[in-house]
Amino acid sequence: MIVRIMGEGQVKLDDSHFTELNKLDDELLAEMESGDEAGFRRTLGALLDAVRSLGTPLPDDALEPSELILPGPDASLEEVREMLSDDGLIPS
Repeated sequence: MIVRIMGEGQVKLDDSHFTELNKLDDELLAEMESGDEAGFRRTLGALLDAVRSLGTPLPDDALEPSELILPGPDASLEEVREMLSDDGLIPS
């Protein structure tokens, strides 16, 4: 799967990492619903770090269709709320 991190670029991830990323997404959603800003920051950072470490960055000039689009590390809780559907950032 191809994941875009807004403001950074695209990363190719093996589908086998989906379960791990989905757990972080569920945590992020719960923290957003409760308004836990500190938890949101921590979990968003962990989600982005996992994508970066588990995936392979695509060249900057590659324009592949992204199956997932994640906010950048400086996104606010409110900005991410606007991005979300009921399924979270990573659809189940």
